[in-house]
Amino acid sequence: MIFRRAILWLTVGYTALQLLLFGVFAVAVYSFVTGTFDFDAVEPEDEHIAELGFAALRQGLLLAFAALLVLAPLFGYLMARSALKPVRAGYELQQRFVDGVSHELRTPLSVLQGELELALTRERSPEEYQAAIARSLAAVDGLTRLTDDLLLLTQGSGRRLDAAFRPLDVNELVEEAVHARAGAAPVEVRLGPLFAVRGSPELLAQAVGNLIDNAVKFSPPGTPIRVSTAVAGPTGMIAVRDQGPGMSQDETRHAFDRFWRADAARSTPGHGLGLSLVREICAAHGGDVRLFSSPGSGTTARMTLPLLPEGSAVAAEGMDSGGRPL
Repeated sequence: MIFRRAILWLTVGYTALQLLLFGVFAVAVYSFVTGTFDFDAVEPEDEHIAELGFAALRQGLLLAFAALLVLAPLFGYLMARSALKPVRAGYELQQRFVDGVSHELRTPLSVLQGELELALTRERSPEEYQAAIARSLAAVDGLTRLTDDLLLLTQGSGRRLDAAFRPLDVNELVEEAVHARAGAAPVEVRLGPLFAVRGSPELLAQAVGNLIDNAVKFSPPGTPIRVSTAVAGPTGMIAVRDQGPGMSQDETRHAFDRFWRADAARSTPGHGLGLSLVREICAAHGGDVRLFSSPGSGTTARMTLPLLPEGSAVAAEGMDSGGRPL
């Protein structure tokens, strides 16, 4: 409703502006033609011809103005729609974001409220109270992770982070991210040549960890996750491959949308923010992330990051994954 009203008012405004500009142009043209014509320099019979010419000019300008009266509203409407298109897209994106946040917050809050209400309905044993508190804490933990993810998304897209960036050994960073998730699933690590990038170790570790977590979620139990690094020209690559059910082309297009989840993944724990975070983190580092997948053949997530100008191997020598001298 609000956009229809805005389009209407903008259409009226653009139409009036077009008519005003043409009116000023027509008056200026007619005034210039009549004002610069020298009646004293022509014969009396030529004055009649000049008057006929002026009349034809007036008629032409009036006909053009009449045509503009018909066409100007159409042009104004098209201009109004074009002007409001990015605003409408941003508004709809914000609405989807708010709806997603509301949905994700409602579930743990409902669990928390239900557990507390159930615990207070009657006297219970200490073990039952402990179990209720444990389930409530799990719900609170989910809320905390969701809040942290939302803050990271805001930080990555709205604030400059590069002031805190430093050189990083990517191979070591990947090894640490894999080690932090040891035991969740078997992981095969294949490290390429030593290379370095400039960035935040915390954010890049978060991005790699999210890719590994996603791969673990959608892989059959016991199947290995493959994590590899490589160098291709001026960029370094981090790839995480799973042996899960794979994704269709439409699903891969939407996989980076905030709170979006495939139908088959709705029963899997998570908030639908992991890949959005990875994309924001990669963008903040001047890189990119893409998914390569097809149904039944697993999924490969590939991060690309620009190498340090000094060179891939030389820049990484003598530092740990935090950019500190060894």
